[in-house]
Amino acid sequence: MATTSAGTAHPMLTNDHASAWMGIEVTRLDDGHATIQMTLRREMMNGFGMAHGGMIFAFADTAFALACNPADGDGSSMTVAAGADVNFLKSSREGQLLTAVADRRAKQGRSGLYDVQVFAGDPSGADLLAEFRGRSRTVPRKG
Repeated sequence: MATTSAGTAHPMLTNDHASAWMGIEVTRLDDGHATIQMTLRREMMNGFGMAHGGMIFAFADTAFALACNPADGDGSSMTVAAGADVNFLKSSREGQLLTAVADRRAKQGRSGLYDVQVFAGDPSGADLLAEFRGRSRTVPRKG
């Protein structure tokens, strides 16, 4: 399970082996918001010695999923990605601490729009590495 700070547990992470492998730590959860962190490891680097774009996308996607799904939901539905785009602005390197900040921009019926910013370090004065926009859809949970 991905680790969480006090008061930031999310049931979605219980069986999220990808987020656990990435070493994601949840630092803040609110309705329509999530902040997470991870440190880039050697196996996350591409052949140019920078973070693989897929790792940055997966990291942002986890923040998006946490912002979309309330931690205190009743489990009858789940919100999934209907689509997403990412813009890479700056490269990152092994050992850097990344922070992703996800915020809901709009929600109408079963559809939502979320923005995620990925920073190197703390967002207050850090370098912006990527911008991710996710489109969500809430669907009934089966089984």
